[in-house]
Amino acid sequence: MCRLSRAGGGSWDADAVDKPVLDVEIPLLAEVTPSALAALGVAGFADTLGFGPRSRVGVLLIDGLGWDLLATHADDAPVLSRLPRRALRVGYPATTAAGLAAIGTGSASGEHGFVGYSFDLPGVGVLNALSWHRHPGGESLADRVRPEDVQRLPTTFAVAAEAGLTSTVVSSAQFVDTSLTRAVLSGGDYVGTRALGDLAAAMAAALRSARSFCYGYHGDLDLMGHVHGPGTTPWRMQLRQVDRLVESLIDSLPPGSALAVVADHGMVTVDDSVVDVDAEPSLTDGVRELAGEVRARHVYVEDGAVDDVLATWREVLGERAWVASREQAVEEGWFGPVVADHVLPRIGDVVAAARGRSGMVRTLREPRESALVGQHGSLTSAEQLVPFALAVCD
Repeated sequence: MCRLSRAGGGSWDADAVDKPVLDVEIPLLAEVTPSALAALGVAGFADTLGFGPRSRVGVLLIDGLGWDLLATHADDAPVLSRLPRRALRVGYPATTAAGLAAIGTGSASGEHGFVGYSFDLPGVGVLNALSWHRHPGGESLADRVRPEDVQRLPTTFAVAAEAGLTSTVVSSAQFVDTSLTRAVLSGGDYVGTRALGDLAAAMAAALRSARSFCYGYHGDLDLMGHVHGPGTTPWRMQLRQVDRLVESLIDSLPPGSALAVVADHGMVTVDDSVVDVDAEPSLTDGVRELAGEVRARHVYVEDGAVDDVLATWREVLGERAWVASREQAVEEGWFGPVVADHVLPRIGDVVAAARGRSGMVRTLREPRESALVGQHGSLTSAEQLVPFALAVCD
């Protein structure tokens, strides 16, 4: 019989809505797939999230479904809202490339190396991690930058396959064999889908195989949040469709299986407190490259200019962002407990994480990204905390 499994309670200061969410007591998104592998009996992993012994495990990632958003709009997601759940912390930056890498490697950004939507890759320039193009708006780097050089860890899907599990990734057909897919989602069978129907059907089919590990991805809720804003009518209507997807998957779970529903980040609606870096010359003085995204910026500086750039960004942004040096951000654990030597140069000499509903747009260099209503990436609870909901079938 299938049932909903209580996953435990969250652990954070609910009143600290505008403080960096770095509480190590909150489990990380990167713990989801290692816990799933442990539940499936793969040696060397620990089930820290309580899947329990299973013969089949599915993980469904809903892009952009923050913990706060789900709580606020519970009426639009009755199935998800009835699932006992706990909060996970996605880690910094709270963005899709880093979240997918956390799922695909079981590690935080300081180890898997996807430290932003875009980041400076030594010897190459600024790489857009989603499109694998030079950022912003440059040529494809697919022929120049090998995915396995950017992300050097074995994927959880490869580990599952090597352990004798049926390992399946179910995601959009447009992402088949892209550089990002090869970097963080390779090692299992990739099933390309085109709508909610074949996503549900493909995951259900994968979970019918004995000793199976299946990961599914749905991205349209995030799209609605970016374009219309999280919590708007289009966003809520899409959440209703997501809830129906979850219900369908729970109904199709075979005995001995579990389904975890998670997300890669939450989202906020930015307001008129945003700063246009392209219109503020002082923010580019001494700056060699600028990367990241609207609410999570990497600032790479000219030789000898770190102190001046750090001081300027702190002064201009004021209470609109937490601004730290690379060393401070690493020491405080923004990028996880470990930062690999080859990853360290990808982190900005100065790192800026937006507070409240602010952000750091670039209307000239990044017009498309700057025009989005909903944004994410930073250290606020609205972006960092996502649900971990678990349904099991005994």
